[in-house]
Amino acid sequence: MRIASIANPSPHVETPATVLVLDDDQYLELSALAYNLNVLHSGTVFKDVDPVWDIRQILHLKPALLEVLERWGASKQELPARLARHVKSGLREQAFLPPVPGTRSFRDFYAFEEHVKTARALRGLEMNPAWYAQPVFYFSNAGSLVGHGHPVFAPKGCAELDYELELGLVIGKGGKNIPAEKAWEYVAGFTVVNDLSARDIQREEMKVGLGPAKGKDFATAVGPYLVTLDEFKDRIDAKGRVDLPMKARVNGKELSKGNAKVMHFPWPQIIERASADAELFPGDLIGSGTVGGGCILELTPEKTGGWLKPGDVVELEIDKLGVLRTPIVERPA
Repeated sequence: MRIASIANPSPHVETPATVLVLDDDQYLELSALAYNLNVLHSGTVFKDVDPVWDIRQILHLKPALLEVLERWGASKQELPARLARHVKSGLREQAFLPPVPGTRSFRDFYAFEEHVKTARALRGLEMNPAWYAQPVFYFSNAGSLVGHGHPVFAPKGCAELDYELELGLVIGKGGKNIPAEKAWEYVAGFTVVNDLSARDIQREEMKVGLGPAKGKDFATAVGPYLVTLDEFKDRIDAKGRVDLPMKARVNGKELSKGNAKVMHFPWPQIIERASADAELFPGDLIGSGTVGGGCILELTPEKTGGWLKPGDVVELEIDKLGVLRTPIVERPA
């Protein structure tokens, strides 16, 4: 099941809306579905429905959403007419927001060994044995998340703008001190994350021993969809790693290629660590960190055609999650 948030669902509506993606072009606003649940015989009727939904509302409505998708997949005619009239076309032309509205926090982990080794080697450093002891993360700026297709410009003073190819996990149920063996009970699903990075700003900050901070504070692209956990049952191994091929392209040229299954730290361990003595809230975003070879820093600008610049288009693609597109534009005067 794919969920998206869009800025303007129709020409006469200015309020953003959370939608169920039926196919690559057609969608159904969750508010319209909630008003018409009785035609699906679900036994639940919503009143005073807001067009923007949080993750708890989405998961509460999940049985009805799955029924809509089943009927849609079997035959579009199987949707009741009262509901079918709310199906809209033109999803590709919509302005996308981050798929889960109101994300309270964004923890970005450092879970791929190859990325860590390569980045340290470029600075003339050996691998730090402490990295293997436990998964570590930093808090990024949940207030600077942007959606699929949203233009991004480099922060002031940055000449080394980079992409980072990451898998994002969205928390579906709140919890604290979550044991690894129960971690999947708290997961809503996955999305694509582009942890855009100002490398020159980041480099100077981290000389102080803190960070990254302003080097990643300006924009993180997320989307285009939240794809719910049930879609990945056949991709998750016994330890909790997810088999998902990942690619990154700049201006149509493939630069990065990897797979989420090579994460050193599996997702249950990451969730256990993130929730240790701290409450995770529904909608919280957790990043995997950059897959090995998943950024210009690792590949080097000399071999990739340089750092990102205005006019470039970055496309991050993860199997089953779609393509997250980010155009790079000039910084406003």
